[in-house]
Amino acid sequence: MEPLPANHSPRRIAHLDMDMFFAGVELLRYPELRGLPMVVGGRSIDAPRVLPDGTRSFAKLRNYVGRGVVTTSTYEARALGVFSAMGVMKAAKLALDAVLLPADFNAYRHYSLLFKQAVSIIAPEIEDRGIDEIYIDLTQHAEETHALAARIKQAVFEATGLRCSIAVAPNKLLAKIGSDLDKPDGLTILAPEDIPARIWPLKASKVNGIGPKAAQRLASLGIETIGQLAQADPKVLLEHFGRSYAEWLIDAANGRDNRPVVTRSEPKSVSRETTFERDLHVRQDRQLLTDALTRLCDRVADDLKRKGYEGKTIGIKLRFQDFSTVTRDITLPYVTQRPDDILQASRECLKRVRMVQRLRLLGIRVGGLAPFGVGLEQREAFQQAELPF
Repeated sequence: MEPLPANHSPRRIAHLDMDMFFAGVELLRYPELRGLPMVVGGRSIDAPRVLPDGTRSFAKLRNYVGRGVVTTSTYEARALGVFSAMGVMKAAKLALDAVLLPADFNAYRHYSLLFKQAVSIIAPEIEDRGIDEIYIDLTQHAEETHALAARIKQAVFEATGLRCSIAVAPNKLLAKIGSDLDKPDGLTILAPEDIPARIWPLKASKVNGIGPKAAQRLASLGIETIGQLAQADPKVLLEHFGRSYAEWLIDAANGRDNRPVVTRSEPKSVSRETTFERDLHVRQDRQLLTDALTRLCDRVADDLKRKGYEGKTIGIKLRFQDFSTVTRDITLPYVTQRPDDILQASRECLKRVRMVQRLRLLGIRVGGLAPFGVGLEQREAFQQAELPF
């Protein structure tokens, strides 16, 4: 590792990650499920039923039929091999008696806002990284690191009833790795001198930015841990990964990362998509597809309004039964957040796709965003045309 310059004032960057966030929100609502294997990823028909005696009846994973994907799972379900992004049908083979719940993203967004507001009262320099994680720049905060991190954790719990893990390190890369080291309910502080003992023994894939393919290629070179990557021959990395990525790999393995905490960023696009329970035929299932398209456009429009944006590039995404994916987009002469405009533009895009297979996924995207009110006022209607659905 290269030593820090003598005049360097070390940054204190925290990464806060909510523990088992979606499942945790569900356990607040259904405390009787605590300690049980539970999976979020069902359909609305899998919602719990209230019995005459006031108790609740829950769907079981063994009865699921469909193409859903696990959104999250409790630690008890993870012990049985069930993890997020796994197909629910596959998960059922591993945990037949696990409880299955549908996802409630309105509730998750509510609790996400609560925990971020609680943190911002203590430390306002926040970079939002998603519904359940943030970076926090604590560099200018006067409080001692451990006490400050503990106070943030307690504030999150008091605001939400949920636990989180937090790591404080000199940069975002180490903080991100660190927040996973002592889960759940972890509080981790990392300094540069901790890298050999705490970071280097970890798998290379623990570095955010080393995906499965890169990790597989590194393994083929005999590089499986972060420490082995830190000590790898730069020429070998350059040969297999190119200059830019090779240099980044060396920096990452040695814990070097100069990225700032970005407290505000403009979104590039807003999108929604849905995977159908069965492959839908363009003609035979026309009404189902029409309803799905309309619903997605409405949701994207609501997202734009909530975020305060309009967009002018409307796009569709189609995935067919053979898993091939097609995208099309159209740029309007004005920005909009109106669902009717998004729907008509989406239909124009659909006219440019040859529908020869059943559909398994439909998505809508609005790009070319601008803050609401700064775009052109004129709204030019599209002419109606015969549409595929």
